[in-house]
Amino acid sequence: MARLVIVSNRVGSSIEPNAGGLATAMVAALGQRDAVWFGWSGTVTDEPPGETHVRRDGRVTRMLVDLERRDYEGYYLGFSNRALWPLFHYRINLAEYDPESWAAYGRVNALLATRLAAALAPDDVVWVHDYHLIPFAAALRRIGVRNRIGFFLHIPFPGPELLTTLPVHDALVRALFAYDLVGFQTDKDLQAFADYVEREADGRMFGDGVAHAYGARVRAKSFPISIDTRAVALQAARASRTGQAARLRDSLSGRKLVIGVDRLDYSKGLTRRFAAVERLLETHPEHRRAIVVLQIAPATREAIPEYQQIRAELDACMGRINGRFGEPDLLPVRYLNRHFRQETLFGFYRASRVAMVTPLRDGMNLVAKEFVASQAQDDPGVLVLSRFAGAACELDAALIVNPFDVDQVANALDRAIAMPVEERRERHAALLARIERHDVHAWCQSYLDALQHDPPAAVSARRLPVESPVLN
Repeated sequence: MARLVIVSNRVGSSIEPNAGGLATAMVAALGQRDAVWFGWSGTVTDEPPGETHVRRDGRVTRMLVDLERRDYEGYYLGFSNRALWPLFHYRINLAEYDPESWAAYGRVNALLATRLAAALAPDDVVWVHDYHLIPFAAALRRIGVRNRIGFFLHIPFPGPELLTTLPVHDALVRALFAYDLVGFQTDKDLQAFADYVEREADGRMFGDGVAHAYGARVRAKSFPISIDTRAVALQAARASRTGQAARLRDSLSGRKLVIGVDRLDYSKGLTRRFAAVERLLETHPEHRRAIVVLQIAPATREAIPEYQQIRAELDACMGRINGRFGEPDLLPVRYLNRHFRQETLFGFYRASRVAMVTPLRDGMNLVAKEFVASQAQDDPGVLVLSRFAGAACELDAALIVNPFDVDQVANALDRAIAMPVEERRERHAALLARIERHDVHAWCQSYLDALQHDPPAAVSARRLPVESPVLN
């Protein structure tokens, strides 16, 4: 069996199966095979990076590269998270393009590609992940790598009207044509890519999913990412019996728990979510002593000003709601900026009557699927889900809402809180059936089957170096 080489911005510090998000998916991909997990070590230095760190854990070899401070600031804090992240999440007003950050983005991708190329075997299959590494294959091709290389975008892909506001949009999309397979979360993201190819690149998309442009071709498909459904269900049942879960349930004093769990990020729509909670308590006073809202939002990217601002706004929202509707013996909103172990969160989900998953834009949102998998089937909770989360394309038995419509979200919360158990069971059964059929193992297998067994698409990229301004 060919060795699988996974490339991501960060490499997990362990391969334990209780890791979260991208790391969980990567554990499933690594499986029981010889594999390499390659990427940035998380270490920032004041000098050029030294040798690649190599650590072996069973059949998995982790290869980690340090980054020089100026490259980290331009590649990660700059272009990746102040240009691509807001733009791809449709927050064009927050996107900032800087030529120096763009240069650092190309420089880091070229550095990482050079480090990996030295360790590749001819039959290795390379799977590159997410927006930090869009030009990674182009960098590999330019130094002669001919292996099969796939890319998967974990965040949304914006429509051409938005993407073309980025001054270097053409170079960025051109770099995708160095891959053999480009994977997106949903058919909507795939359509946005196709629209760009046809409208902006003077290319064509064919019925077999092959895009032709820039004198090259690439196969593009949607592969909705998922979770290890069975493992989450088992962990949630176990976590529900822990002292921490028991303390949470006891603190409710018979009230129903409404939960939200998100990174502290402007894409998650948290200020609008709090506004919907406030509207609910205004218009449905019967809920004021009947529910407890728990929002867990650990801080991330605290060096970026927009993240400092969203934290201040949420602190103000929580204070206002508790000030208006709180009682000496009850605060309606509990707001925590700290991390919890993933299994602990599963126990919290199982104790909840309602989950609020209302991002303004999200590639998939695995919290929605984890909440479903965590429920007790005889008395399940209700998922309130944004139509702009990728998960809404699959989980249509949830209460689907427009997160920009505060009244609609408030009404959905009211409906979810009061929903009879028969309807809750019916909706949950439909949701659970979907994520049991399409779990993270099925996602991983479908992508790798397509990458390894579909006819290679990047033929021209294999014959000639890929010219991409991002790497010049």
